[in-house]
Amino acid sequence: MSFSKNVVKWHLPILVLALLLMIPSFLGMVRTRVNYDMLDYLPSDMDTVIGQGELLDEFGKGAFSIVIVENMDEKETAKLADEIRAVDHVDSVLWYSSLADLSIPVQMLPEKIYDTFNTDHSTAMAVFFDSATSADVTMDAVRQIRHIAGKACFVSGLSALVTDLKDLCEKEEPIYVGLAVACACAAMLLLLDSCLVPLVFLASIGMMILLNLGSNFFLGEISYITKALSAVLQLAVTMDYSIFLWQSYNEHRNSCDVTSKKERENAMALAIHDTLVSVIGSSVTTIAGFIALCFMSFTLGRDLGIVMAKGVLLGVVGSVTVLPAMILVLDGPLQKTRHKPLIPSMGKLADGIVRFFPLFLLLFAVCLIPSVYGYRKTNQEVYYDMGECLPENMEYVAAKNKLTDDFNIASTHMLLVDASLSSKEKREMISEMEEVDGVKFVLGLDSVLDTQIPEEMLPEEITSMLKSDRWELMMISSQYKVASDEVNAQIDRLGEILKNHDPGGMMIGEAPCMKDMITTTDHDFKVVNAVSIIAIFVIILVVEQSISLPFILIAVIELAIFINLGLSHFLGQSLPFIAPICISTIQLGATVDYAILMTNRYKMQRKSGLSRAEAVRDAAAFCTPSVIVSGMGLFAATFGVAVYSNIDIIRSMCMLMARGALISMVCVIFILPALLMVFDKLIRKTTLKMR
Repeated sequence: MSFSKNVVKWHLPILVLALLLMIPSFLGMVRTRVNYDMLDYLPSDMDTVIGQGELLDEFGKGAFSIVIVENMDEKETAKLADEIRAVDHVDSVLWYSSLADLSIPVQMLPEKIYDTFNTDHSTAMAVFFDSATSADVTMDAVRQIRHIAGKACFVSGLSALVTDLKDLCEKEEPIYVGLAVACACAAMLLLLDSCLVPLVFLASIGMMILLNLGSNFFLGEISYITKALSAVLQLAVTMDYSIFLWQSYNEHRNSCDVTSKKERENAMALAIHDTLVSVIGSSVTTIAGFIALCFMSFTLGRDLGIVMAKGVLLGVVGSVTVLPAMILVLDGPLQKTRHKPLIPSMGKLADGIVRFFPLFLLLFAVCLIPSVYGYRKTNQEVYYDMGECLPENMEYVAAKNKLTDDFNIASTHMLLVDASLSSKEKREMISEMEEVDGVKFVLGLDSVLDTQIPEEMLPEEITSMLKSDRWELMMISSQYKVASDEVNAQIDRLGEILKNHDPGGMMIGEAPCMKDMITTTDHDFKVVNAVSIIAIFVIILVVEQSISLPFILIAVIELAIFINLGLSHFLGQSLPFIAPICISTIQLGATVDYAILMTNRYKMQRKSGLSRAEAVRDAAAFCTPSVIVSGMGLFAATFGVAVYSNIDIIRSMCMLMARGALISMVCVIFILPALLMVFDKLIRKTTLKMR
């Protein structure tokens, strides 16, 4: 109680300190770099990641794009190529005339080189940057290239993707927060007992969100997914803590018929104490769910997990420090604007649940098999191509389609081959690779000139572009889409050929990286799922002091997760690969609190001497309003973003969270009481102080 009393005693300085902290928090938030490149989160020991580093170190080349220009003659295209070369951080531009203009007779260039770069009305040029794919300077260069070339230019490649993604995110993110706040406020106005208290909640939670976002500065950078979702998630997940404090404060306030400032402060001190006891237990499960994401080898999970775990912790701190201070300052207006709660008594509903509990058990059994089937199918039907998360009207999507339609190139791989490999060996390797299904061409020094012409005939500008002391760079154009089964099989076969001729050679590029991502995240999904379930199981085991209750509570929420993700399969929705991994963990951590709340009430009433049916009925009647408020709060905070967002990865994750909140809410209200009825004897035998 000493902590609670000190918070009450110093509530004005606490409020002033919180307001002052908003200044460095805002500065930290705006100065935190945001990473839009998903491939940056691959494990650093993979060949594709090592090869990308080698490309930058040895050739000074980081990002790579294919630029397509339409309806330009050769002179206009050459002039444009020179202008692109002059753009800051463009390392080199490679196309047909790059070779012909450098005093190599056109007749000496193989016909396939011309066909590689030209169609009847379009010309392609490979543009290399001296900076990383998602570096700010690379994105600036992409924008400048688009500006120079105008509407006749199409820029493809990962750098173009992250540029469009960044621009779209920066446009939409303020609206995400606004929608989350507006929808959450509307839900609380409907479900709580005061017209003013939702605004106080949002102000308190908003301070903690800003503090969380500002403290991300010390992480160096965060992913765009983390930036887009963290504020919405923190609002949705930590709203419960504010509701609990408010309800507890009013209970204590009403019980002692408050008439003086001292009595109000005593009521608040008791409410803070109650909130700490209850909220710490529930927040630990939520934090454990987010910490489980840190076990992903694909480090985007660690990025999101750390930020959200930090956000939940700050939410707890805010609910027992800043919020009490605000309520004490505004107690008069808050009490004057109170009204009767709109949620009716749940006694009749609880009677029906207890009376017909076998029906809800049957519902549990009937839902389980198709839900598990759909859940497994959904995990197999995810997509990895981040280009699919952008709307069709984006410039990157138009460039990607143009490259496919005009040049029949859907992806481009790059090879780093030992520079000392003989020309004969390289030509044999190129010949074998060009026989692989879906390979349109392999472009390297040895494919530029006939066997009769020595490499020395090439100008230094060309050889330095494609060869260093250690490596020779080759490009492979593929007709297969990134992250498709066909391109993955193609990469496997190309990798075999490469290793046969050069065991130390490396294949890099978007498609090989995506293939590594598929392998990595498939493993991560199993690990994160297991870690989150085990961690939350142990927490419930310790908190509830029961062997059986962790199984029952997790079973209820896991069913809700199976239904939520399974619906995506039955509705024909393909999800971005990261969504099932994150949603399984977030939904378990965030909504198992509903089940813990009802179980604690059941245990308390059972210990007090009520019968099995009476205890379950009371728990259902007492806790259902709180579960509805919590579930609807999470739904409201995420649903608006899901409807509005044009970025599929954000839209999908928010829709899954909104739907998952409702499904978890329904499962806890109807199925958990039925399981408590059935397993009452087992629970009492396996739970301390209930025997």
